[in-house]
Amino acid sequence: MKNECIDCVCVIKSMHTLQNCQVEELEHNHAVVKFKKGNFIIRQGMFSTNVVFLRKGVAKIHIAGPYREQIVRLVKGPTYLGLPTTFGDKINQYSVTAVLDCEACFIDLNVFKAILDDNRNFSSFIIQALSKSELESYRRCANRTQKQARGNLADVLLDFSDHIFNSDEFFLPISQSDIGNWVDASRESINRILSEFISDDIIAMNGRKITIKNKSLLQLISQNG
Repeated sequence: MKNECIDCVCVIKSMHTLQNCQVEELEHNHAVVKFKKGNFIIRQGMFSTNVVFLRKGVAKIHIAGPYREQIVRLVKGPTYLGLPTTFGDKINQYSVTAVLDCEACFIDLNVFKAILDDNRNFSSFIIQALSKSELESYRRCANRTQKQARGNLADVLLDFSDHIFNSDEFFLPISQSDIGNWVDASRESINRILSEFISDDIIAMNGRKITIKNKSLLQLISQNG
């Protein structure tokens, strides 16, 4: 690990709430690490000693259940990772794995806590970020359990389009098996529904490249579940 970031994204993101001395302190107490697709950024069960900020890239949050790994959500940088674990029992309760090449900023935990203690605005920013993440997790859990696979897959495609890639053309960053894991459906069901979406002229698909052709209909399928 080496500190190769002078104007670090994680500092810029919070610049409006940090004092100059706090910005300087963060700059001297963090390291930037690059991760290839498939690399662990955070590993479940390991001791947590840093605050992790995903600077660039897309990663999946997943947790080991009693029978198999469960994908919880996909996240796109810039965003903080693992804060509930870091400030809890310090043992990572879930894993984060790069699904595209990523860069993450590892910030010294004691320095980060000291800034939270000294800066009420920064603390409020972190609390709001945690609250937003928790509410989003609740919403996704409700959708996943109450919608049929067709509605859940529509949600996934819209999430890729609107929040991950900001485009109606994108390459699927995870496999159909992973998508099925994410929405509690089999790979065969995901493949069948994708074929239905293609037949209904909702999407076009070339290999892993998706083109959304009828977004309003995809949104309607998402709403109706």
